[in-house]
Amino acid sequence: MRDPAATDLPFRPRVVDVSSDGPRETILGPVTGVLHERDVPRSTVSGVCHGTLGELYQGPLRAGTEPEIAVVSFPVDRHSWVYFTPRTAAGPPPHTPPLGEKSREAARLFLDHYGLVMPPGEWRTHSELPVGVGMASSTADIVATLRCLFRVFSLPYDVDVVLGVLADIERADSVFLDEFALYLSGRHRVVRPLGPDIGFHTAFVIEPGTVDTAAVTPLLLDHYRRRGDEYQRCLTDLVKGFDSGDPAAVARAATVSAALSQEVLPKATFGSLQAHRERFGADGVFVAHTGCLAGYLFASRPQAGVKSELSAFFHSIGHQCTFAQGGYG
Repeated sequence: MRDPAATDLPFRPRVVDVSSDGPRETILGPVTGVLHERDVPRSTVSGVCHGTLGELYQGPLRAGTEPEIAVVSFPVDRHSWVYFTPRTAAGPPPHTPPLGEKSREAARLFLDHYGLVMPPGEWRTHSELPVGVGMASSTADIVATLRCLFRVFSLPYDVDVVLGVLADIERADSVFLDEFALYLSGRHRVVRPLGPDIGFHTAFVIEPGTVDTAAVTPLLLDHYRRRGDEYQRCLTDLVKGFDSGDPAAVARAATVSAALSQEVLPKATFGSLQAHRERFGADGVFVAHTGCLAGYLFASRPQAGVKSELSAFFHSIGHQCTFAQGGYG
């Protein structure tokens, strides 16, 4: 099997390394652009981005090296929406854009990059992604905002621009892609794609509280140094599962990653989930490694009776169960 960190594989979008530990390519330099009247949308346009259910893997990219956080995000069929509705210049002044702080910053960077000015209009947003629990809510908001802006100005979607904006704002998940990927969240670099063929049905809970990812990063990196070999075996097994199209193998590796995460950022429900996994026929357990999610992975859709039993089980340990489709397959 190839090293999962190999970088000479074909990748459909262009990938740009915006690492801060070496010469950094300038992605968001100004681009000359003029907004013509015909470019102004005449009806509402929208940008949409899915969130995540945490990660199938979060750990070091390689054992024995100075660690950095590598993730295989677990996309979920829950979304963030951003809408822009144009108005005539003669109309009333627009309301203050109800975009979040990071989305406003993303819009500013986008406009500066292309040398554009927003036409008159109003923003609206909607999200199914709770904040601070590990569902990539802020990253999804940013990407949805950028996708809306590409449509406002009739510009082709450019992954490099999205990566550059994210790099200037926050550590991010790979929700801007439509496939799984091994991704360096701090350096904003796709190490290798893992394809869109794996999917799971999930049953999960959101535990109380939120996690400040920046605050726990030093703890994570120290943990990765101690357990680098175990993480390397886990990542190798995960990539092998993706390469062979084997969701059960992916689920087993995800369970190992979740168990390793328990040593540094434990989930209160993880032990119960592990103990009852075979009872429900689940293929694995997943968590939001730096969040508050924990749940089961099913390669096949659970029957209605199993869903009822799952709901009763989660209720017995003090949580409401949620069902959602994860992945792409």
